[in-house]
Amino acid sequence: MNLLDIVKNKSIEQNAPLAERLKPETLDAFVGQSHLVGQGKLLSRLILSDRVTSMILHGPPGTGKTSLAKIIANSTNAVFTKLNAVTAGVKDIRQVIEEAENSLTLSQKHTILFVDEIHRFNKSQQDALLPYVENGTVTLIGATTENPYYEVNNALLSRSTVFELKSLNEDDIVRIVEAAIANVEKGLGMFELEIEEGTLSYLASRVGGDARKALNTIELAVLSTDKVNGKTPITKAVITECLYSSGVQYDKSADNHYNTASAFIKSMRGSDPDAALHYLARMIVGGEDVKFIARRIVIAASEDVGNADPNALAVALNAAQAAQFVGFPEARIILAQAATYVASAPKSNAAYVGINEAIEDVRSGRAGQIPAYLQDMTANGLKGKFNNTESDSRAYKYAHDYPNHYVDQQYLPEDLVGTSYYRPTDNGFEKEIRAHLKKLKG
Repeated sequence: MNLLDIVKNKSIEQNAPLAERLKPETLDAFVGQSHLVGQGKLLSRLILSDRVTSMILHGPPGTGKTSLAKIIANSTNAVFTKLNAVTAGVKDIRQVIEEAENSLTLSQKHTILFVDEIHRFNKSQQDALLPYVENGTVTLIGATTENPYYEVNNALLSRSTVFELKSLNEDDIVRIVEAAIANVEKGLGMFELEIEEGTLSYLASRVGGDARKALNTIELAVLSTDKVNGKTPITKAVITECLYSSGVQYDKSADNHYNTASAFIKSMRGSDPDAALHYLARMIVGGEDVKFIARRIVIAASEDVGNADPNALAVALNAAQAAQFVGFPEARIILAQAATYVASAPKSNAAYVGINEAIEDVRSGRAGQIPAYLQDMTANGLKGKFNNTESDSRAYKYAHDYPNHYVDQQYLPEDLVGTSYYRPTDNGFEKEIRAHLKKLKG
């Protein structure tokens, strides 16, 4: 790097936002996520031993995903390179792979590739990476605010460890802001701040666990406030104004994001299509991701409507696909159609309750042996052992050989005989299901 590059990079760093200037460079300086980087935890062991494997860092904005990537970059002997999935294409991926292969061949140096916002990579872009993650040409570190099990190819996921970062607690936010205020070289130390009592706690309680949002807000407060008697006074009122100006009233990472989504779901569950449209509008105007909204409708269609109206799930799934296909602004119409359908449909959570009870029994060990006649006869060497007759209680009875395509037969394990998981309600189509099952079983 020549002198001009050094001066240029120094100038960029000095003019970068506070949150960028103060990114921690070592694990000791990193705040939060003790379940991942606390003493002796897996991720900290991998970083400190320089044995990082492919991983996906998943969590809300401002929780430390890119900071951890920077710490890894500072800690490793490997070549560290990065791409932003918003701007990078397949051509950029191929260039990184070519450089990684050259580095491995010429200097025996491995490459770690950090892909920020990896959920923005489409299937072809993710597929372009896969062979080189598989053969070890690159170690992938992907960062995403979205659920990777929805957004990242299964093949990439199966070759990566998923680490979930959580929203920072208020004490963590206060520690980070206090460090910024004390830092003279890169932080706000030269402004000689005079902080009103309780202001930092107030700020920490209103940024939804997002350190970046907290630092951006305190920086805006400082830069917009004149000194009084040589001090820069920062009050709750100033912080409130800066929070409002920076758009925290609907922030996809903050409390309003979760509160609005919760109200949207509960309005559909409560059969109030007007309220559902109101909260849907809030999310759309706030810039919420179409996939996030669509997923909430799909979940509600199954969890809260279920078999009371089986068509609700089909409507929700079709809407999810169509909304992503056309995008905003037209997607608002499709999402509104699905949300009002789910809100107006008869309700039942019988399937949701039933599967939770069944999972709890399995996890607690209340499962028992699968009846022999329900097992795979060929795989278990049982074929031909039993007579397929009414008189042999060990034989499997083929339901379609009996009137109404039903035969009374024990399907549950012996330990669970008599257990009822699915209890249909009297709402909508589920009333017919209930009557049908009752008629079959007499």
